[in-house]
Amino acid sequence: MNHLSELLSRLSTAENIVIFTGAGVSAESGIATFRDPGGLWAKFNPAELASADGFMANPERVWGWYQYRRNIIDESSPNAGHFAMAQMQKMWHRATVITQNVDRLHQKAGARGVIELHGNIIENHCFECSEPYLDEIDLSSNKNPQCGCGGMIRPSVVWFGEMLPALAMKKAEISAMKSEVFFSIGTSAEVYPAANLPILAKENGAYVVEVNPNETAISDYMNLCVRENSAEFLPKLLIEYKKFLNK
Repeated sequence: MNHLSELLSRLSTAENIVIFTGAGVSAESGIATFRDPGGLWAKFNPAELASADGFMANPERVWGWYQYRRNIIDESSPNAGHFAMAQMQKMWHRATVITQNVDRLHQKAGARGVIELHGNIIENHCFECSEPYLDEIDLSSNKNPQCGCGGMIRPSVVWFGEMLPALAMKKAEISAMKSEVFFSIGTSAEVYPAANLPILAKENGAYVVEVNPNETAISDYMNLCVRENSAEFLPKLLIEYKKFLNK
């Protein structure tokens, strides 16, 4: 762990840290990624399953797909990486978790105030009026659930061609700019504007760390690249950090 001495030193003086996560973190809990070789988009057409046009053309197919994914998420549990990130929020009170994931495993692990850039797959809302839909989704009748206004109900995820939630993105950008240490964990860094957050953090003086077994499009911007999974690396990091403080 000698190569982490600079990171440990930075963490010891940091007041604001950011933990920015992508699909690789969820993959460690058995939830398939989208863009990796053999990922979901290699098997399914995103234009049909994750777009407003695809939903309007065939809402039953889209709902079937999301119910399938929800079933997988319901059977999944947070991994050691998720729990380590929640522990980091206890150790650094100004530690912000920003995620591109929609499964809410961070919250299951105890993370608080998670900024969800791509929405979540747990909740639903009206396609027309945007009001939350709190009833259970029942697809047994093969009819798309409807809002009281007559609009169709959809999952509360951000689809291709849609803007990220403005408030969530603004909070994420502010957190990145204020961060002293910024972790980019398990993200391919290919989806913008979210992928710009590590760069924004570094431009504002943060020490930027990538935790990913694979090289990404922004690896060259990093101060430190750790080629491990988060479930392997983060628990070790916390152990080493406690040793560092007790020197």
